[in-house]
Amino acid sequence: MPVHVILGRGATAQATARLLAEAGDQVRVVSRSGGGPAHPLVERIALDANDADRLTELTTGAATLVNCAMPAYHTWPQTVPPLFRAVLSVAERTGAGYVMLGNLYGYGPVDGPVTEDHPLAATGPKGEVRARMWREAKAAHDAGRVRVTEVRAGQFIGPGAFSTFTAMVQPRVLAGRLAVVPAALDAPHSYTSVDDAARALVAVARDQRSLGQAWHAPVIVRSVRQLATRLAELAGAPAPRLAEMTDRELTLLGATAPVWDELWETHYMSHRPFVVDSTRIETTFGLTATPLDDVLDAVLRQAGEPAPALTSA
Repeated sequence: MPVHVILGRGATAQATARLLAEAGDQVRVVSRSGGGPAHPLVERIALDANDADRLTELTTGAATLVNCAMPAYHTWPQTVPPLFRAVLSVAERTGAGYVMLGNLYGYGPVDGPVTEDHPLAATGPKGEVRARMWREAKAAHDAGRVRVTEVRAGQFIGPGAFSTFTAMVQPRVLAGRLAVVPAALDAPHSYTSVDDAARALVAVARDQRSLGQAWHAPVIVRSVRQLATRLAELAGAPAPRLAEMTDRELTLLGATAPVWDELWETHYMSHRPFVVDSTRIETTFGLTATPLDDVLDAVLRQAGEPAPALTSA
């Protein structure tokens, strides 16, 4: 049976591991903690992926190496390059197909819908490093050293997802409490369910047409208010009470934890429309976004579990 190595233990990594295992493939989930889903075909391994030699041993013979790993949000410019270069070297050494889970930061500010052909013109350090990591992987692909593709997802929603919405809005809406949000409440944003991101990763991993290209995962376009309102309706909760966080409030929060100051870089994504076009993956692989109500129903079934803290992304 095919073997796949997945780096990371976040919601998307776990959903991807489950999809592959349920299809009968063997999966090794590698993370510093050794976490991952419980399944007979899933092996959970504790390892820092910066250890390229040990990761090479684990990946030798694997069909695919899926990189869902991500260091602490505020450390990306320092920690992402060595990690991603180590993983890229493992893909080169082993010949495994390399699938990267990316995001939309690399595009920078954009007017109008964003397609995969839009230039990577990031204006901040986190976006710049994500763009640089893709360019380095693509250069290795073009040189024939590796086979690589990337799936770029929107803000995550769904069971186990971590995002501004799931950490700062979702639990407060369900509790009937005021949610103060560092985002414009009525601007359209692009959300990706963790299950849709996982389906996209599996699809590109299994199809040679994906190689050498980036793909947008299917997205659900809603405003914060629309998303919160529908969540409340499905939960039978009171109408959501929402307020936009002021610049002063965000500045004061920056003194409490470094992650808050990092939100300034993506102000253009959170405070004005940022709409993603996922037509390419829809027409090529037949993937479409899961209906919003289905995503939120799954969230409500898991609502008894504690929400992640806003400490990393």
